[in-house]
Amino acid sequence: MRPLPLPAALTVVVLAGVASAAQGVVNAELGERTGDPVLGAVANNVVGCLVVLVGLAVVPSMRTGLAALRRAGLPWWSYLGGVGGAVIVLTAPVVVPVLGVAVFTIAQVAGGSLGGLAVDRAGLAAAGRLRLTAPRVAGALLGIGAVALAQLGRPVGDLAIGLVLLSVVGGLAVAFQSALNGRIAAGVGPAAGLAVNFVVSTSVIGAVALLVGAFAGPPRWPTEWWLYTGGLFGVGIVLALLVGVRAAGVLRTGLALVAGQLGGALLLDLALPDGPGVRLPVLAGAVLTLLALLVAGVRRRGPARVAAEREREPDGRLVG
Repeated sequence: MRPLPLPAALTVVVLAGVASAAQGVVNAELGERTGDPVLGAVANNVVGCLVVLVGLAVVPSMRTGLAALRRAGLPWWSYLGGVGGAVIVLTAPVVVPVLGVAVFTIAQVAGGSLGGLAVDRAGLAAAGRLRLTAPRVAGALLGIGAVALAQLGRPVGDLAIGLVLLSVVGGLAVAFQSALNGRIAAGVGPAAGLAVNFVVSTSVIGAVALLVGAFAGPPRWPTEWWLYTGGLFGVGIVLALLVGVRAAGVLRTGLALVAGQLGGALLLDLALPDGPGVRLPVLAGAVLTLLALLVAGVRRRGPARVAAEREREPDGRLVG
């Protein structure tokens, strides 16, 4: 399956960012209703797994792609992308009550941008090795600044350095998640990358839920159906990241996702009954993130030349 043209791929990721903003609202509400954010994360991923299972049942090409994993010969660590998704889902409930949403978001995006530069340079993603150029570094820094601008006026909690670093690690984990899932998708198709991501992330989140005693008492599951749509959004987001990483690399895909998240936040502020309306810092941050996306792509090599830069493994396989 050939990658989408770059503009189309990045547009898909921006739309996924809008869905991510909606997913955050739904998951936060579900976590509050159940009385335990970890239970909200479990429900989110279980619904995502059910959506993937339905897809495997009704779409033959998805089953074909998943069956091809046995013959793919991918290294074992390629299957660990879902761990990154689990890390960020489990980190947020611990960090946000102490640091506040603003500091957590800035630290997470900083980690994601640094991670994007690192995994692109290492060639972990399907786009191959991408050089650490001045425009790419400038785009990453500009993206971090844009998110910081968008958080102006939001409350700040206790600046515990350990939790700030944990938030940065969460952002790094998301970058590695995108790279490794994209590697599987490039080898055997996006269905396999999607399925592996949800199986691994759900297993990790379920294990953590057991360890922390989230199932010790009977959960208070709410009855409103829309509170369980986070997993559906999650499937779309992971698929979009698979498309974006293959065409644009991890850094630019991450910036496109953040731009969509800020745009989605603006839409939610307008649509929700108790929303604050248009917040100028968020609007400015969204525009600045799109600018960072353009800056990071300055002088980017075409697909043929990027492919030519990939280094080969000893067995002849291309890195990335």
